Amino acid sequence: MDMCSVPGSTMDLSIPGICEGYLMKRRKYPLKGWHKRYFLLEKGILKYSKTQQDIQRGKLHGSLDVSLAVMSINKKAKRIDLDAGDSLYHLKVSYMITRTPSMGRHSHRAPSVADSMAEYFDASEVIVCESSSEAEASDESGLSDITTTSTSEPEEGHGECYRPSCRRTTLPAPGTDNSHIGIMTILYNNIGKDLSRVSMPVALNEPVCLLQRLSEELEYSELLDIANHIDDPYERMVYVAAFSISGYAWASWRYRYKPFNPVLGETYESHREDRGFHYISEQVSHHPPISACHAESENFTFWQDQRWKNKFWGKSVEIISSGLVNVTLPKYDDHYEWNKAVTCIHNVLSQQRFLEHYGEVVIRNTKSDVCTCKITFVKSRYWSSDNSKNEVQGVVLDQAGEVVHRFGGLWHEGIFCDTLSTPKCIWKPNVQPDDHFQFYGFSRYARELNELTPELKAVLPPTDTRFRPDQRLLEEGKVTEADKKKDEVEEKQRERRKEMAKRGEEHIPRFFRKSLDEAGREVWLYNGTYWKLRKDPGFSNTKNLDLW
Repeated sequence: MDMCSVPGSTMDLSIPGICEGYLMKRRKYPLKGWHKRYFLLEKGILKYSKTQQDIQRGKLHGSLDVSLAVMSINKKAKRIDLDAGDSLYHLKVSYMITRTPSMGRHSHRAPSVADSMAEYFDASEVIVCESSSEAEASDESGLSDITTTSTSEPEEGHGECYRPSCRRTTLPAPGTDNSHIGIMTILYNNIGKDLSRVSMPVALNEPVCLLQRLSEELEYSELLDIANHIDDPYERMVYVAAFSISGYAWASWRYRYKPFNPVLGETYESHREDRGFHYISEQVSHHPPISACHAESENFTFWQDQRWKNKFWGKSVEIISSGLVNVTLPKYDDHYEWNKAVTCIHNVLSQQRFLEHYGEVVIRNTKSDVCTCKITFVKSRYWSSDNSKNEVQGVVLDQAGEVVHRFGGLWHEGIFCDTLSTPKCIWKPNVQPDDHFQFYGFSRYARELNELTPELKAVLPPTDTRFRPDQRLLEEGKVTEADKKKDEVEEKQRERRKEMAKRGEEHIPRFFRKSLDEAGREVWLYNGTYWKLRKDPGFSNTKNLDLW
């Protein structure tokens, strides 16, 4: 490999990447300008040497930072349609797990809060070179052919899954136009009310429900895979924090529609053999609405029960969640828990709607008080520029309250941490499909959520969201039929609730049980039966709720 000398520097770096001959200038930016921390290049310097096909095959190797840098500059230079598919996903995880150093405590003094606020970011000077022969060598090494992060077999009952390459990449029909709907009349008639109790026209919906939306928080589960292989507790917390932020990225593109509200007893499963986890969720309560979910992999366990409240304040709607998110990492016996930020839909009465998140999120490890993390989703000001919106800042604190790590960025663009031994971009969202606006703003991952294959149809319970008729009709573009069916589904739920009340019965969730956590809070926990029943005797041989 050729060694490339950076002009004006004594550094000689040989970092394999996917582009040739671009120079990163040394610049300094104030700490608050997190979005400026991403790699900026001088115009005209970038020169591509790899083809789009090579990139799509996942032939990325070497430094993950370089790969993410290239993804970042696509907006400022020639766009690459980078496939956020399985090969790239596994490369990210495998590369980071093998290259992330198992650090103890940093030898240098952790920066104080005062130091953090006064410090400026100094971008490294890097030049990247790669020849075609080097690319061929990388293929021979097998690095670009990594296909999985786990060598273990899935648990019993989890084996029926269609291959990643077979998953759909588009929807049956584009999103419907809802600009004609009188949202103002609907909302002004319900000012101050909980909008989860208000029936909305189906044209305002996207063809996924809240149970599926919860599962989208696992789109970047590789961050937890990486965290479970980092010995340093402070750095491990950084990756857990990045995972907690990644679950908000969808809001940048999903501001025109709302998900379906699940009916009581509705379920949803997501078995991602390609990502190494299996997920189950259930609507365990209708008033108040509570959605519970649970996911497992060999590297983490993830669960939460979310209780949403929607409030209309004239020109905006706030979505407030009161449940806690929980993650355990088995290798270190860690149990992290955190609250959620407030999501606000602005300009809700116009077609210029946009979403933002704001508030403070605190992450604690209930098994250790070595460190905590505080994340601030910065609320934008009316006079703020677009470049300063969606800002997020975070710090990892030790027991004395001193800053060990700080990180930040934009929750729809990426998170950068400059206090690691090697400053790096921790997370960056996958590239959106070119036609995302046409299809509800869905990412590739979101487009897969409601797919119903013959293999899945044979093993899913009839309560699974994929069988919900109004949601399926909307996905197929049959809006009028979907509206009628939505009314029928909601009426059937009301009648079922009335019949149970007459008999003095209460709904008992099938796969989750009510419990109290260590702090005495009411929580809904997975009872461990779903995947066992799925395998034996199979849901077709069990008694199931008739929801539709």
